Amino acid sequence: MIAATKKFLLHTFMLMMLVSILLQISFTAEPVRAVAQSGPVYIIPVDQEIESGLYKFMKRGFDEATRMNAALIVLEINTPGGRVDSAEQIGELIRSSKVPTIAFVKGRAASAGSYIALNADKIAMQPGSTIGAAAIVDRSGQPIDDPKLVAYWKSEMAAAAELSGRNPAIAEGMTDTNIEVKMPEIGKTKQKGQIISLTADEAVKVGYAEMIAKTAEEVASQSGYSTQDMFRIDRTAAENISIFLTNPIVSTLLLFVGITGIIIELIVPGFGIPGILGIIAFVLYFTGNYIAGFAGSETWILFIIGLVMLISELFVPSFGILGIIGSVSLVTGVVSAAYDTTNAFISLSIAFAAAIIVVIIVSYIFKERGIWNRFILRYQLTKEEGYIPNEPKDNLIGKQGTSLTPLRPAGTAIVDGKRIDVVTEGGFIEAGRPVMIISVDGTRVVVKEG
Repeated sequence: MIAATKKFLLHTFMLMMLVSILLQISFTAEPVRAVAQSGPVYIIPVDQEIESGLYKFMKRGFDEATRMNAALIVLEINTPGGRVDSAEQIGELIRSSKVPTIAFVKGRAASAGSYIALNADKIAMQPGSTIGAAAIVDRSGQPIDDPKLVAYWKSEMAAAAELSGRNPAIAEGMTDTNIEVKMPEIGKTKQKGQIISLTADEAVKVGYAEMIAKTAEEVASQSGYSTQDMFRIDRTAAENISIFLTNPIVSTLLLFVGITGIIIELIVPGFGIPGILGIIAFVLYFTGNYIAGFAGSETWILFIIGLVMLISELFVPSFGILGIIGSVSLVTGVVSAAYDTTNAFISLSIAFAAAIIVVIIVSYIFKERGIWNRFILRYQLTKEEGYIPNEPKDNLIGKQGTSLTPLRPAGTAIVDGKRIDVVTEGGFIEAGRPVMIISVDGTRVVVKEG
């Protein structure tokens, strides 16, 4: 009994010593810290309307980040949306990226912008930002009620949400006004006729965002990445110029100046300046769209062919064929150079209508110099300018003369000592025979023998 008690006390003492040592180690040892993943972090802004020019810019950023072995790509999103086809291109670019991606919504990720965000590996939201409202709308901002189009876009949004395990029903509710979606996490239910747009807090609660952060640096830090090497992909000067030149208002103005300048130079030649300004305007229009990735070399060729044919129509009669072909070629070149054919047609129509008004005014002011003067006889041969018209010959009727040459039936006669071109009534009169003038019709003097 005593031996058992001693053994129990010894074990208890050893156990207490072990516990004491472990506690001491736990209080004195340095805490284990998570090591941030090293490697550069690239920030790519998505802060413009979504179109093919944005895709081209983002593709350059993704290529550079991949080439530099980046650890993370942060997409700073603040966009009202844009073209669905361009958003799908960008979505494919994000999904196929070998570098992890986080969408950081700084303002709003609306419409196609929400689709881009959903394709990223994670989503971070800035306080006060929103995501959603992805219904397809027309130019006036009204939802398009096309069942096939809505169903397609709804399925694309749902598929993007499922990539990161998000509730696809919420993505569908961002696109379709005709469905009801319950969101118990935030105590809301989307009713028919409504569209889902989530705040930062709501997005986190329903699983549509992993974190709330104020800056891209916070996003990287909270995600376990080092912030020592952070690089922002900025647009080049050419890309910034392209964004300015492809603005619908600027494009319309360039088309107006181009059309007006070329037409004025063609119909009122000699100035030079309108033609030069017109050519410069068209060059800027096509250059801006080319840099943005909208236009190819074929648009330049179509435009040049159209311009050459229109000029040729002024000098080569073709019954309007050259003019029609030239007009179609020119319009095709201008429209196909833009990212949206509908916008291009509207801009071209406005520019053409305004150009016609200006051309009419200029043509009236400089009517004395117009090209039409080449086809109109504008000068008269008057006595005041030194030109002497033919003298009237009515007073020669009844006068006698002599045929100077044989009249067969035309020839020359001498009347009152003057040589006069005469004709007979149809018969032949030999030279040297007496003749008499019987009638005068303008410059035609008729004689008979006798």
